[in-house]
Amino acid sequence: MNAQTYSSMEALQLETTKLKKINAALMSRVERSVDQQFNAFSLFETAIALDRQVLERTRQLQEALRSIERSNQELFRAKQQAEAASSLKSSVLISVTHDLLQPLNAARLTLSSLAEMSGSQQGIALIEQVDRSLLTLEGLLRTLLDISKLDAGMLKPEVRPVLVSSIFEPLKQEFVTLAAKRGLLLRILPTSEAVVSDPLMLRRILQNLLANALRYTPKGGVLMGCRRQGENVCIQVHDTGPGIPEAQRHAIFLEFQRGEAGVGDQAGFGLGLSIVRRFASELGHEIQLTSRLGHGSIFSVALPRAGSAELSEIEHETQYANVHHSGLEGAKILLVENDPFSAEAMALLLERWGCDVATTTSAADGLERIRALGNVPDAIIADLHLDNGENGLAAVEAIRQQIKFEIPALIVTADYSAAAAKEAAIYGLELLKKPVRPAELRSLLSFLLPTE
Repeated sequence: MNAQTYSSMEALQLETTKLKKINAALMSRVERSVDQQFNAFSLFETAIALDRQVLERTRQLQEALRSIERSNQELFRAKQQAEAASSLKSSVLISVTHDLLQPLNAARLTLSSLAEMSGSQQGIALIEQVDRSLLTLEGLLRTLLDISKLDAGMLKPEVRPVLVSSIFEPLKQEFVTLAAKRGLLLRILPTSEAVVSDPLMLRRILQNLLANALRYTPKGGVLMGCRRQGENVCIQVHDTGPGIPEAQRHAIFLEFQRGEAGVGDQAGFGLGLSIVRRFASELGHEIQLTSRLGHGSIFSVALPRAGSAELSEIEHETQYANVHHSGLEGAKILLVENDPFSAEAMALLLERWGCDVATTTSAADGLERIRALGNVPDAIIADLHLDNGENGLAAVEAIRQQIKFEIPALIVTADYSAAAAKEAAIYGLELLKKPVRPAELRSLLSFLLPTE
């Protein structure tokens, strides 16, 4: 092999090596290109699959939302039906309770007249027994009326400064006789404290606490008083009853939960403390209970204390029961009452007191009677709600304007709403709630009638 041949072979080897490198580079590029194409296709397939999953999940979500919407609509309709039923129940109960108070008022007034006519001890004892039953019925009806108005949203608190003594004194007069009949000592301590509350609701709270304490105390007594606790005034009702077990202390504040009554008493209907709880909750007042078995219980109501600026706004209410009045003999009374049984019972009671009574049913009828009698009555007693939508307050005002004389007048009603009390206050007239207590009626009439 000559040098030229050797050189040619060497050149061919170099060319072959070069071509191999080029081929390897090309193969590598092709492989990379295929891999890239394969990855892109895989990503494309994955994207299509994810899109299908998104569409399916969207469809499922839309179906779930439609189902929730249908459920919400059904719940809303059910809520509306429940609210309508509750409102109807409350309205019916309010109307029925109002109507029941009318014959109860007539029965109480008639019973008072019968008591004055009866002379035997046995007759008096029977009358007192009936009177206690009527008082129990009256308390139940008033409580049902309160519950119905709370449920219907018709009873809203009107919070203002209140002298505690303006509530303590009437409650003392109301319960002292009942306590004495049970052989219990009732003490209500005098106080000069003033609080911020709704006076009507606060009175009902304390009234129910006192009634509850007297009902379940077989011997000993009941004490009500108040003390300061920082910025609050705490009104407490102590009793010497049997005490309340720990397990029952929550349940007694629920509707239709009651304890065992004292000797000779009914156990009640389990509504009194329920009203206490609901009124206190409405007013934002805290109720506390401490009790020792065999020693008694203490119910406490914590109320915000009225400040010095608020104290100046308090108007002292007249306490009629503390004033000695003259008799009612010869007083001419115009009675405007649309319920015939209440009118008959009221007229009978007034006549037993020596009054001359003219019974009417409206302002127009009353004016006719005045013209026929030829003289002006000494006082007008009018029911708040008369026939044909007539209002007793407006009837009194119409009679006064026609005869041009401010005849003393008072309103009686079975309407326990704050609106009725406010309306009577606007007219400047006293309001007595049915069933009317004869002693309260006589005291107020004596106060209103002109003295000789």
